[in-house]
Amino acid sequence: MTRANEDPQPSDRREFLSRVAAATTSGALLGSAADAAGAADALPAELPTVALGPYRISRLIVGSNPISGYSYLGPEMDREMKAYFTPERTLEMLQRCERAGINTHQFSTASKATDVYRALREHGSKLQLIGLHAKREDLPGIVESMGPIGIAHHGGVTDRLFREGRHGEVRDFTKAVHDLGMLAGVSAHNPDCIRRVADEGWDVDYFMTCFYYITRKDPPPGPAESLPVLPGPDVGYTFYQNDPKAMCEVIRQVKQPCLGFKILGAGRRCASQEAVRAAFRFAFEQIKPTDAVIVGMYPRRFDQVGANAGYTRQLAAK
Repeated sequence: MTRANEDPQPSDRREFLSRVAAATTSGALLGSAADAAGAADALPAELPTVALGPYRISRLIVGSNPISGYSYLGPEMDREMKAYFTPERTLEMLQRCERAGINTHQFSTASKATDVYRALREHGSKLQLIGLHAKREDLPGIVESMGPIGIAHHGGVTDRLFREGRHGEVRDFTKAVHDLGMLAGVSAHNPDCIRRVADEGWDVDYFMTCFYYITRKDPPPGPAESLPVLPGPDVGYTFYQNDPKAMCEVIRQVKQPCLGFKILGAGRRCASQEAVRAAFRFAFEQIKPTDAVIVGMYPRRFDQVGANAGYTRQLAAK
């Protein structure tokens, strides 16, 4: 098992995937994780919450990437996640999240889980939904079928449109969301996009802020040896270790609530549960007390929901 203060050094992509799968799915390898999960069940279900418009959202939000089969670890893990998340398992996990005190889910229409969300309502769930999308013409249908409390403009598309000088399309999207009576957000991986929206005083209710600028086209300035990268397979995304500091600096500067995502580096900071807890601690120490985090979960053989809720309960109370 990798020690808490060591980074795994996989020799190739297949080895890294197998180690990530072991670290994130096997309770036997996780040490303190079982205690964290047990603590989450033993304590009252409520998690610390923050305001998002008129709503109260838990400071831990369950994300949708694993449900949609987006692992950022390569096609093998993508296929594994898609196979695992049947409608029944998706429903079961989201119900588990609610029992653990997570009251909000960031969904994506890519997950094709509309029937699951309908089943949640039929089972009496009060789980709040926050959408992520980029096509204005789809908004009325999403609002009617999903009933979200808010919709954010998709981060990858935001980054691209700002890079192309088409930021007005993002602003028009947020206006269309407001016109439908929803909270409007902007998601981005590039901290400069968030900074520009704030500086220009856009009428947005929240931001979704990626801890890693994985959509950048060129490496950050500086010699390569001064730009450490999180270990992981070469699948088209580079996770620079210093990126979270840059995004968190912007998060602390903007007045709107920020929902930080990829705080675990898409599994690259999951070598041990000590590493996972350290990532949660960093996030909650660096963001504002009015902010929350979005974490995708893949509880194939281990109660990640309970463990993550436990870390949030321990570290996010302000």
